[in-house]
Amino acid sequence: MTWTTAQTTAVLAPVIAIFGAALTALLTYALNRQTARRERRAQAFGEALSVVEDYAEMPYRIRRRSGTPEARQKLTEEVSRIYSRLAYHQALLDIEAPRVAAAYRLLANEAKAEVGEQMKKAWQKPVRTTDAEMNLEEHYGRARVDLARDHCVGTMRAALGLGRYPISPKKRSVAG
Repeated sequence: MTWTTAQTTAVLAPVIAIFGAALTALLTYALNRQTARRERRAQAFGEALSVVEDYAEMPYRIRRRSGTPEARQKLTEEVSRIYSRLAYHQALLDIEAPRVAAAYRLLANEAKAEVGEQMKKAWQKPVRTTDAEMNLEEHYGRARVDLARDHCVGTMRAALGLGRYPISPKKRSVAG
């Protein structure tokens, strides 16, 4: 008895179908993992940026403080928590995305330099005691923080596959 084309087709068709289904499942799994990783990284990046924004708000919170020892204690504890969170996110980014970690380190350092000086001055201002005084006429500059944040966001976008790696903000300020 000889093997016929029909018999070959009857054997190969299910094998090809099984192989195709397995390949589709494997590709779907890989794409889902990639999407989940990108979403996890985007969430981590957003949370890291949020900590810097919390820190940048501290001069305003200090200026609006009440004059109680409890209020001072609460604000100093909040600054300590922010420093801890900055360190946590820095370590996480060092592990997860070294290129992003370098941009985040620059952002955190710029924030500490620019905002830290503003906080020092805010603590030296008199306590505000009325509702009307809570409207601050003075706005704190954020040029250094904003430039470093833009660079960091660009680096984060590139790490997520959403664009190119940006030029270093130090190179940009020299070139621009």
